[in-house]
Amino acid sequence: MIRFSCVSCGYEFQSVGIVYLCPVCKNDKNNGFQKGILSVKYEPKNNAKRNSMVEPNSFLPIAIHNSNSLKVGNTPLLEPTYLREEVGLPNLFIKNESLNPSGSLKDRASLLIAEQAILHNEQKIVLASTGNAGSAMACISATYGLKTVLFIPETAPKEKIAQAKFFGASVIPIQGTYDDAYKLSIEFTERFGGINRNTAYNPFTIEGKKTVSIELYNQLGFKAPDIIYIPAGDGVIYAAVCKGFIDLKQEGLIDRLPQCILVQAKGSDAIVRSWREKRDLILDKTDSIADSISVNSPANAEMAIGYLLKTNSWGVSISDEEILDSQKKLATKAGIFVEPSAAAAWAGLESDLRNKLINRDMNVVVLATGSGFKDMNRIKKSNNGLISCTNNIYAVRGYLKN
Repeated sequence: MIRFSCVSCGYEFQSVGIVYLCPVCKNDKNNGFQKGILSVKYEPKNNAKRNSMVEPNSFLPIAIHNSNSLKVGNTPLLEPTYLREEVGLPNLFIKNESLNPSGSLKDRASLLIAEQAILHNEQKIVLASTGNAGSAMACISATYGLKTVLFIPETAPKEKIAQAKFFGASVIPIQGTYDDAYKLSIEFTERFGGINRNTAYNPFTIEGKKTVSIELYNQLGFKAPDIIYIPAGDGVIYAAVCKGFIDLKQEGLIDRLPQCILVQAKGSDAIVRSWREKRDLILDKTDSIADSISVNSPANAEMAIGYLLKTNSWGVSISDEEILDSQKKLATKAGIFVEPSAAAAWAGLESDLRNKLINRDMNVVVLATGSGFKDMNRIKKSNNGLISCTNNIYAVRGYLKN
């Protein structure tokens, strides 16, 4: 029996079945953010010891039985020497989630949804995605013998679409936005069955992603960081990171919560603007190169804003130019190749450094959520200006001077 609580109305209930939205307020219409988003209530076990390793999967609502088929999580926490010196943060870390099986943090949620499907004897998983969640679900489904039906906006990066198809997903490109694909995927599930994996809509997505925080606790020497930078689109990864640390605190393993900084692209910053203006704000359209965090109506905005307040944190909006500069900096000065949405977290850190919001003695973590190989279009364009060098050693010297 799993206990759920509604973020909007506070209603609590228990269920053994598949649950999506709050039965009380899911149909409330106020032209604002989605109401009725559910959070899984963590029940402290009181058997974990301080200053010792804890198992991230022990914080999940259902067991992971198939973990040896495909290794999800346990990604490295990097100590980027060159970047530490450049920005003046000796305790700077980068959590590199691009080394998950499909190349993004979203494998964590997909693993738990696959286990949910097996538990309920479902063979089909349905979702909408701009790419990463879809390829993650297709990847994990392949190891479980499950079928993935993926609705994806036709403008999504071709690499992400190809990856999902190659893992065996049924990919349906939609003439419209991610929000259009999201609504259609829910209608498909209601009519034709299967488990819906949409972020926030299925509360287990947050539970799966929160394991990144438990890993950080282990990797940082059994403590939370002082501050962590998290890219956000619909707000699920952000909420998951916060909930992971909140669950650790409930278990008595940490005494304080880190400040969790929510970073969005200026062309898609509905959550940051809503937090600042203290009102629901749905965008008419989005405009950002960071496709993974480009959302008009963020499904998990209400929960994300609640966690911003609970962790005494703030939101940051950054430009596409800052994102591209950060992507290049992470590659050339730390050897980490991330997609634009992941680079947004680093851009948020640099913005706060300029505004002197960070103490140099802080333990700072930047969450790098996805691989750069997922969106190669702009990288390829940067190579278009290369001119071949004459096959001569003296010409090479001149070539390098130019």
